[in-house]
Amino acid sequence: ANDGVLKIKLNDMGLEFSWPIEKIKDALPDLGNPLSSQPQSCPHDLMKSIASLVEEQNLPEAKIGLASGLSAFLWMYTSIHGYKPATAIVTSTLPLGSGLGSSAAFCVSLSAALIALTSAVNLDFGHKGWLSFSEDNLELVNKWAYEGEKIIHGKPSGIDNTVSTFGNMIMFKSGKLTLMKSSMPVKMLITNTKVGRNTKALVAGVSERTLRHPEAMNAVFTAVDSISKELSSIIQSPAADPLSLTEKEEKLEELMEMNQGLLQCMGVSHVSIETVLRTTLKYKLSSKLTGAGGGGCVLTLLPTCILLFLCYALFFRILFFPSF
Repeated sequence: ANDGVLKIKLNDMGLEFSWPIEKIKDALPDLGNPLSSQPQSCPHDLMKSIASLVEEQNLPEAKIGLASGLSAFLWMYTSIHGYKPATAIVTSTLPLGSGLGSSAAFCVSLSAALIALTSAVNLDFGHKGWLSFSEDNLELVNKWAYEGEKIIHGKPSGIDNTVSTFGNMIMFKSGKLTLMKSSMPVKMLITNTKVGRNTKALVAGVSERTLRHPEAMNAVFTAVDSISKELSSIIQSPAADPLSLTEKEEKLEELMEMNQGLLQCMGVSHVSIETVLRTTLKYKLSSKLTGAGGGGCVLTLLPTCILLFLCYALFFRILFFPSF
């Protein structure tokens, strides 16, 4: 049906890419016996071969950032399914490059879909038409997704793909990921500044600032660690009544404000982010950047007791008078 071709359609962008299976065989000759149950990292020599396959697609200049995602697709597909022709259709409501983990969402969705079509997992079809993976199978999905993230980002922490796979909140410390069970509802408004940013450049900027001011920056990192620990304690402690829930939300607001201040100290804020912060502050709401900063998205905590008309007023203000 696919005429010996592996194809991927990015419907939201109106883009389509395809490779003859024979060409994939020539470029990646050692992937004829896929082992979907054993996630593997892409070797450096094969990465070069995959990059050549992607370069042949002549990506538009404005879409050159898609190259790493296409590389991840080729590696994950051939590693899990070998040289079978197929068409993958991708749709998304997440904005790209905005600090919301869109690449991880792509890798997790791709991993889950590819694994679901193998004999490596037994799926539960009893969730109102949705496929459900067991805990062990979710771990397999997560490991494959992480391999895709490594192709896209080089050295990802694993936080984004783990959140996309398991949901909930994650604590990340010294390379260790811990799933946290929240005992309180947390509602966030997400504002997309639509300002692009270069994650690697922002990370490099923080490193350079740390070299110039080691003592001051270490104090900043220590403060961020303390905020993370306190937030973890708050969201996991049981709320006995609505009053205690309100108190916990007030603490979260203060922690978000402190965290945003520390991120400013690191040099990763942006004038567009500051505009959103000022706008939400007028409604006595706390906000902070998400992702690498430098643009992207801003999170605003919406307390459970917030009046509905205030929400509408804020939405209207940001939508029609953004000033960024």
